Amino acid sequence: MVPVNSHIHTPYSFSAFKSLEEAFLRAYDEGIKVLGINDFFVTDGFSEFNRLAHQYTIYPLFNIEFVGLLKREQKQNIRVNDPANPGRTYFCGKGLDYPVSFSTRTLKQLNNVIKESQQQIREMMNNVNALLQSVHAPFRLSYEEIRSRYAKELVRERHIAKALRVMIVDAFGSEEEKRTFLTLLYGGKPPKANLTNINAFENELRSRLLKAGGAVFVPEDEHSFLPVSDLIRIIIDGGGIPCYPVLLDDPQGHFTEFEQNPELLFQHLTELGVRAVEFIPGRNDINILRKFVRFLNERNLLITFGTEHNTPEMLPMKVTARGGVKLDDFLLQVNFEGASVLAAHQQLRREGKEGYLDANGRCKTAQKENFIRMGSTLINRFLNQID
Repeated sequence: MVPVNSHIHTPYSFSAFKSLEEAFLRAYDEGIKVLGINDFFVTDGFSEFNRLAHQYTIYPLFNIEFVGLLKREQKQNIRVNDPANPGRTYFCGKGLDYPVSFSTRTLKQLNNVIKESQQQIREMMNNVNALLQSVHAPFRLSYEEIRSRYAKELVRERHIAKALRVMIVDAFGSEEEKRTFLTLLYGGKPPKANLTNINAFENELRSRLLKAGGAVFVPEDEHSFLPVSDLIRIIIDGGGIPCYPVLLDDPQGHFTEFEQNPELLFQHLTELGVRAVEFIPGRNDINILRKFVRFLNERNLLITFGTEHNTPEMLPMKVTARGGVKLDDFLLQVNFEGASVLAAHQQLRREGKEGYLDANGRCKTAQKENFIRMGSTLINRFLNQID
């Protein structure tokens, strides 16, 4: 089975990778044959991604991710796929056009959302600097420097945590000095994270300082979140397929109210008019993953898997379930079929034809098998460099 990873973030949003080429080097080393870029809010990485995909002979899928809002669920205190914020909804567009071209209306909406998000980041950094001054820290944060050193385009909350960690490590030599400073920074509460573990260190900085309830937290303006209906329109405008990223179970076996069982999830997706889903299996129990995938696959949804790589932790590129459990042949087949549909959709759009969406923006589920066959042929021809 052709190994597929349809969802990675890159340095154009935030990523474990220092560069896009590092992502391709790791994908190549692990035998990944199909790879999908999936950055937040931007498609700036598409050109470099396409170039490297051809250089490393890895089939490229062009995707995007947003954070939106389901206001009804927010009012009803229903968590969707953000376990901490009712109504807040991560949402993907799969198989966008390359090169992508958005309408003037869409570009205006996207620019406004980006502007609001960066304003919130600047306010949070001002709060961080005020806190650093209050504890007499020998350094301050700079938006421009963080953007230059750590971000390709947007500065995100994770970039702040990364910059803080680097500055703390540079300023304080010993473990004891670092812990003493962090205790001051955390308002007298000592750190619990292993400070030699980059991922744990940055996650603790985020949770103690930057998240809701933290000393420097700035709530996002509602204008930062477009309604999911608007996100669907934006994705279709860019040639993509609207896709719901499924959170599924956490390590304690908990689900959000939106995803309590496969039947309920399918009902919610049907109400939204969404016929494509994506799983990040590394955060899920293999048996629960298989149950949901089988149910949704039987209802002919387009299904893909990915790894995200949206934290400092450098995980394997090969998709596995929680604990590194290998995916079985059924799951691998479903993943490849989903990627094949996206490949066919992208190619038809390049040729100026209708892809997997009809004129009304609905998925052509009755033609899914045809798209799988076409996309499988495209992928294999590309991998074998057949003209």
